[in-house]
Amino acid sequence: MMTANKLLDKKELRKETIEKRDRIPPEVRAIKDREIMDRLITYKPFAEAGTIMLFASFRTEVNTFPIIEKALQRGKKVALPRVNKSEGILELYYIESMEQLETGYMGIKEPITAPERIALVEDMEVIVLPGVAFDEKGGRIGYGGGYYDRLLDSLKKVPLLVAIAYEEQIVDEIPLEQHDKRVQVIITDKRIIEV
Repeated sequence: MMTANKLLDKKELRKETIEKRDRIPPEVRAIKDREIMDRLITYKPFAEAGTIMLFASFRTEVNTFPIIEKALQRGKKVALPRVNKSEGILELYYIESMEQLETGYMGIKEPITAPERIALVEDMEVIVLPGVAFDEKGGRIGYGGGYYDRLLDSLKKVPLLVAIAYEEQIVDEIPLEQHDKRVQVIITDKRIIEV
């Protein structure tokens, strides 16, 4: 069970890391985004995967829109999550173009629902996850909604979990809870951390 102190640490770490990320100047962020994209798309497991899950970036997250476009151009099956707030879950849909996105939960771009494009998490070869802070052991702090943890909990066999983050989001240690999932790879603007 998580202690009140650990919860406070997590909350504080989330706040501090978001502030640090927000302070990256836009011109520096653009360079970092490019570095991260280049590392991710040439990372062998990602480059060779046919079916992947990405996410639409939000606020000062690593810009994923060029990554989504590149993946689609390369013929990958790309699924994106859509928040189902009433059930507290993520639903996945394949997209064939950026036109199949609309503004959804908290202003985040989400796939337009279409029964013929429903994607299953167990079909993903690589899942690229968002997050606020990460440590070199694969610890991850999200935004506190638990959506990704619940999505991954449903899996018997977990695909490759890749996080993309700015170097500023790498911290010494993440206070993990029982249900928290570790990522296996973190790709930053400086390096690839294989856990």
